[in-house]
Amino acid sequence: MTGFRGMRFVKDLIKRFTPQRESLTGNESVSDKQLEETTTTTTLTVMKRHKWSLVLGVSAIALTGVITFTGHQYVEAGMNNVYHVMLDGKEIGIVSDNKIIDDYKQQRPQEVQNDFPEVHVVLKTDGITYSPERAYNAKSDDASVLASLNQLLIPQPVGVALKIDGKTVAILKDQQTVNQVLDQVSAPFAPKGKETAKVAALSASMGDDIATAPSELEKVEFVQQVDQVDVNIDPKELAKPEDVVKKLQTGDVQPAKYTVVEGDCVSCIAKKLGITKQFIYDKNPGLQDDKLKIGNQLDVTVLKPPLSVKTTERIVKNQEIQYDTEYVKDDSQRVGVVEPISPGKNGLKKVTIQVTKVDGLMTEEKLVDEEIIDKPVTAKVKKGTKVVKGEGTGKFAWPVVSPSISSTFGVRWGKLHKGIDITGNKSIMAADNGKVIETGYKSDYGNYVIINHLNGYETLYGHMSKVTTTEGTIVEKGDKIGIMGSTGDSTGVHLHLEIHKNGNLENPLKYLNR
Repeated sequence: MTGFRGMRFVKDLIKRFTPQRESLTGNESVSDKQLEETTTTTTLTVMKRHKWSLVLGVSAIALTGVITFTGHQYVEAGMNNVYHVMLDGKEIGIVSDNKIIDDYKQQRPQEVQNDFPEVHVVLKTDGITYSPERAYNAKSDDASVLASLNQLLIPQPVGVALKIDGKTVAILKDQQTVNQVLDQVSAPFAPKGKETAKVAALSASMGDDIATAPSELEKVEFVQQVDQVDVNIDPKELAKPEDVVKKLQTGDVQPAKYTVVEGDCVSCIAKKLGITKQFIYDKNPGLQDDKLKIGNQLDVTVLKPPLSVKTTERIVKNQEIQYDTEYVKDDSQRVGVVEPISPGKNGLKKVTIQVTKVDGLMTEEKLVDEEIIDKPVTAKVKKGTKVVKGEGTGKFAWPVVSPSISSTFGVRWGKLHKGIDITGNKSIMAADNGKVIETGYKSDYGNYVIINHLNGYETLYGHMSKVTTTEGTIVEKGDKIGIMGSTGDSTGVHLHLEIHKNGNLENPLKYLNR
């Protein structure tokens, strides 16, 4: 204020003593030069007369500047940056550095987890926020803020509920533990060792048995819907992983035994207990065919696991292709006289079969591909012209239209599956010319037909719902002999086909090609 007043005082003096242009000469006009000289003179006079007042005014101005600069420096020295910390919008306190809060949010959850090693805990730090402020002599208290956060943020134990078809069966520590449990449940049903390697074609001598064939695992999945859901828990609710594995594998079922009595057979026991023959063979690996001894005990424990493992495997194997025979008629030879002209040679094909299993038990086989490796060479034979009616050609046709194989030839669960199972059109046809030598019903085949092809071959057709031919009938290839069904020891509508050569079983796939 003193500087400001000094400046105004000087201005007023100059104004007061500086003559106006009109007052110098009355009404006479004054030149600019004269006016300038007069003004200068007046100014000097004023400054001499009031020199101390001017000095005081200038000094006041200088002093004000010094005080302002010094005050600014003092205030600036006391300014600092601080951060207001809030939890869910409510202020907790002030810290000196935002890095303190950033480090806390990153490190504190792990510190809490280390304090509770037996259970998974969650510490929600998302609600912690901060805002910066630059203020004079602002006070912060880092330790107090961190202590308040530790008190306000309460660790929450969290587990993973394992649900099967929407029902919670156990609560486990974390997702990793759940994955380990599920892996242990599925592991026994996945192919082991070399079986998981890429499939290599088998030699022809091994081609009839897919039970021992190496396989490539295509998919492992669970039959039931499996879900994992994070839930807040009491640590006492956590289940032991080994107990959960056992429960999922067995369903807490107690072992059951069956004692063989006189007149028992595998299929009889299966029907009596409401289980399958496959199940009995699988549970009793030492059991061969239907050889039972009175007093023997069979394991018939029916597990009821709440979780079933479904595997899909791909099996590639080699299969021989039976060569055809071309007959050259010779009128000079009587019927039954055969003279070879050139030998035949069997071919070789690579077949790919997709096998589906549930809990290790085969539920479906599907022939998905065939690839010819070596074509068969046709044999040439000279033969008498007097052909017996009903004599077969030795070349077999598919006995149903639009065939699909549901089970192949080979050993299953300790017993040989003597033929192949075929689905398709329900009409059953003779696979080659021949004579019907037997029809009837057996517990294993159901309604069946046997055709003798009068050339060393016989074919058997089983599980028919109805037989439409009779014993002694001469049939030609393609003649209808029955209707597909599910009679006898059958799990569904299909045709069971067997081919016998000179009394020995043959794999029908050796003769039937797509």
